[in-house]
Amino acid sequence: MAYASLDNLKLPDRPLHLAIGMFDGVHLGHQSVIEAAVNSAASRGGLSGVLTFWPHPSRLFRPEGEATRLFMPLNQKEASLVAMGVDCVITQPFTPEFAAITAEDFPGTLKQKLPTLTAIYVGENFRYGKGRKGTIETLIKTCRGLGLHVFSAERLRVDGEPISSTRIRACLEAGEMAQANALLGYPYTSTGRVIPGRQLGRTLGFPTLNLPWEPELRPRYGVYAVRARESVSEKWIPGVANYGQRPTVEREPAAPLLEVHLLEPVKWSAGTALEVQWMHFLRPEMKFSGLDELKARIAQDRDEAAAYFRRPSGG
Repeated sequence: MAYASLDNLKLPDRPLHLAIGMFDGVHLGHQSVIEAAVNSAASRGGLSGVLTFWPHPSRLFRPEGEATRLFMPLNQKEASLVAMGVDCVITQPFTPEFAAITAEDFPGTLKQKLPTLTAIYVGENFRYGKGRKGTIETLIKTCRGLGLHVFSAERLRVDGEPISSTRIRACLEAGEMAQANALLGYPYTSTGRVIPGRQLGRTLGFPTLNLPWEPELRPRYGVYAVRARESVSEKWIPGVANYGQRPTVEREPAAPLLEVHLLEPVKWSAGTALEVQWMHFLRPEMKFSGLDELKARIAQDRDEAAAYFRRPSGG
């Protein structure tokens, strides 16, 4: 179940175990918080929920181009949370009115809007309330008076550094897919429906499936080894993809597009619901002198992607 705000909710009358956070990317650190809520609810006959927010609070406080850019679209985040076994996902609009709730009042506000709330689950670096003045210590103290339990998950580390959405964003902008995927705990994934193209790839001998992909934080433009599947299928097909603005064939900067050429024949076409996993960065997007040079480089890219998937660690 997905809900668009905390207002006028009608949840099942069972103890609610609620994970709270922005959860951009639903990475390994987020997963530890959410899994704690899911597991506790399941063992106690309760209801597991996630309270998240849209847009990022920085949109309100730093609107002049300095706002944090999210790399996971809202619909994909909600789907990922449901796939983890969460019973309900509440996406609260982050408005000036909501931001004005003080740290002291925040737990009480939640309890008023969610009467069956029993326990709150957050990361150890959780900050909340007006001016981000609320800490884990203040949350525990306030919740104790309301009869609410608080679970704080320790930050997970990879290579000695905490896992964070900020760290993953830097990896995506640099095309460091192995590191990004290690921090996420799964391959970075694009989802959507294939749109018709100009058939240029087919003319060059490399037909592509075209997927619009414009998260707030865009991965590095370039060529990647990828895997793709229909959303209703379990079989992943290896491929090579270009993500960017296609400078060789576009006269003006175009909206970014993910163009996927698969290494095995498929019958997918425009309208297909597609999932694409980004496995390995091959090279930056380039402008070629013409179609012949482009065709030759695509053939090389295809060979390099195929070689990646032949490796023991590939695919």
